Parts: sequence; structure tokens; C-alpha cells
Amino acid sequence: MHAPAPPLIPQDMLLLAYRSGIFPMSDSRDDPEIFWVEPRERAIFPLDKFRPSKSLRKMVRQDRYTVTCNTAFNDVMAACAAPRADHSGSWISHRIAASYAVLHDNGHAHSIECWDGGKLVGGLYGVSFDRVFCGESMFSRADNASKIALVWLVAMLKHAGFEVLDCQFMTDHLATLGAIEIPQSDYCQLVAAAAQPARHTLDEAYVSLVAGASADGSGAGAACSAGSDGAGVAGSGSTSPGKLIAQSFTHTS
Repeated sequence: MHAPAPPLIPQDMLLLAYRSGIFPMSDSRDDPEIFWVEPRERAIFPLDKFRPSKSLRKMVRQDRYTVTCNTAFNDVMAACAAPRADHSGSWISHRIAASYAVLHDNGHAHSIECWDGGKLVGGLYGVSFDRVFCGESMFSRADNASKIALVWLVAMLKHAGFEVLDCQFMTDHLATLGAIEIPQSDYCQLVAAAAQPARHTLDEAYVSLVAGASADGSGAGAACSAGSDGAGVAGSGSTSPGKLIAQSFTHTS
């Protein structure tokens, strides 16, 4: 006889925690318990200073992968929780995954996916509220797929009017992408200052950005949970989606 599944973490509790600068983790994939984490130092990406490298912008511009928004949230979470070469366990327990799936259903958790043909090869997910996006995890099964997802995310956040992109703990990988560390108290001040509705949802920002690209741009497709069957996605622009995203980081000061 199987033990009953642990209860979901209430959505209101999760959102209050994030607004307070804390977040849940577990010791293993099957652990029914969670613990709350409040880092002394917080890693963030300053949105106004985010500058992907020249080589990364080139890969984005080439539309190497089809990039979508909120089309495979559960698959992205599962891929982020899967064993990795440098770490066999995961802090993303089944309880956490199920709780964040509810957040996603209610518009507070989002995923960016990178596809090679019909195969999911990279992506990231996180939690959003007000003008804050808290990145939770990313994965890559093909060259630079998670980095390309991050570039798209930053472009979407800037377009939507977000102010804070949290990435929790600093790592060497995040540092190479431009993340910086700030005291937790400073992070909480940034979150408090960003407590206003964003101009657009991430779904709307994705559709709007892709709409600026030409209908016949080679490469990235246009898929989004808020975009119905893609109507209105193709615009009258003269470039591909990846070129538009890459250009957005060269036309700002």
C-alpha cells in the first residue's frame, strides 16, 4: 500500500515566500519534506546591463533552436530535475514540481523552451510576480540551449517592463553570463520597489516580440500558451525572431 502523496505547497504561501525573499527546496527528488532558504548573498542579472557575448548573440541570431514560451512547463521542470553528470540528486522534489505546476496553471510560473526539430533540448523555468522573475533552474541537452533560452527570457522581461531577474545562488556558470551578487537585504529592497504590475505578461511579451519578425523568417517558430493557434504572431517586420532578439541587445545603451 502506497503512502499518501504529500500535500501541495499552497500557492499563497509560495508567492508570499517569494515576495519575502525566500524559496523552498528539498533534499532529494522523493523527499516529501521541504525547507525554506534565504541566501545571505543573492545572485541577480541586472536587466539594464545584461549583454550576451558576441558569440552568444550570433547563435541567437542564427535561430539555431525554435524557442517557445509556456508550451512544455512540466517537461522543462522534469528535465531540470533529472540527474546530471556532476550531481545525481535534485532539490526539485515531486512535491515541489506538483506545487509549481499549479503556479503555472494560474499564471505565476513560466518556462522557456528550446527545440531542435520536435525534441526539447534546453530551457528554464521560474516564478513571476509583480515586476519580478525568480529563475529556478535551467537545463541543456544541446550546445548553448539554456543560454539561448536565457537571452530570450531577458528580452521578454525587458519588453514586459520587469525590473528584477533573480537567480538565487551565484555559480561559475551564471557569472560567465553576467550575474552579480548583492546582499539579501538589497535584494529585498529591489523586490519591494518592483511591487507594481508589469506592462505585459510574459506570454504577451513573447507574442509581441515574435510579431516583430517576418512571417517567413527562418528558424524559430512562434508558440505560446496565450497565443492560441499563433494568430497574429507573424508580423510585417523584415527579420527573423532570433535576429530581432539579438538586435535588442545591440540597440540599447
